[in-house]
Amino acid sequence: MISKAQVKYVQSLHQKKYRQRHAAFLVEGGKSVIELLSSGLETESVCCTPEFAAQNRAKLAAGPPPVLVSAAELAQLGTLATNTTALAVARRPPEAPLPPALAQGALVLALDEVRDPGNLGTLLRLADWYGLPGVVLSDTCADPWAPKTVAASMGSFARVRVWPRELAAWLGTLPAGTAVYGADLHGTNVHRAALAPAGVLVMGSESHGLTPAVAARLTQRLHIPRGPGGGAESLNVAISAAILLDNFFRGQ
Repeated sequence: MISKAQVKYVQSLHQKKYRQRHAAFLVEGGKSVIELLSSGLETESVCCTPEFAAQNRAKLAAGPPPVLVSAAELAQLGTLATNTTALAVARRPPEAPLPPALAQGALVLALDEVRDPGNLGTLLRLADWYGLPGVVLSDTCADPWAPKTVAASMGSFARVRVWPRELAAWLGTLPAGTAVYGADLHGTNVHRAALAPAGVLVMGSESHGLTPAVAARLTQRLHIPRGPGGGAESLNVAISAAILLDNFFRGQ
C-alpha cells in the first residue's frame, strides 16, 4: 500500500514550485513510465496496477520495486482523469552544457514564450524525431517538467535536453556567423530557401510571435506560404516548427 506521506509528496509534484524544490517530476501512463525506466534518468518510485505489473515484469525490473495500486488510486495521485496503468516519480536531470556544436554545424531549436505545455511537449517530440541536440527555452516558456508537457512529449522528455535561458541575451552570445532563423510572414518562402541543419531555429508563441528583443537577433526570416485558397489565419507553433524543420532536413 502507498502511504499518506507518499500520496502527499506525489500530489505536490502537480505544482511547479514543488517540482523545483524536490528536483523531481511526474511521469504518467504506462508507455511513458516504460520509456523512463529504459532511459538514463533516475526513477524514485513507480506505482502501477497489478495488471500492468504482470504484463511488464521484466521492464519494471529496471527500476525500484513498484507499489501496486488501483486505477482509482492512480487517478488520485496523478493529473490524468483516467490512468489504468502506471505512474512514476523521476529525478530531474542536471543541466548538461550547451553543445559547442552550434559553431560546428548543428541545429538547435529555441522557443520564445511558448506557454502551452501541450505545444512544448510536441516540440520536444519534434526535436527528438529530427535528432536535435536539444531545445533552448526562454524563461517565459511552459515548464518542461510539467505533467502535461511530459505526457505530450510521448517519451521524448527522457531523451531531449533542455536549456532554460534568457533567450535574447543567449542569442547575443553565439559565435559570429551563427545563423539564427525565425518565422515571419514577410520572410523568405521556406520552400525556396537553401537551408542546412545548422544554427538556431527560433519559434515564438502562436498568439504573439517572437518578442521584439529576440526578433532583433534573427539573421534570416522564413515564411510558410499558404496553399492556393488557404484561409487559416495562422498555424499552431508545433505545426509550423514541423514544416520548417522538415525543410532544414530535406536534403539529408
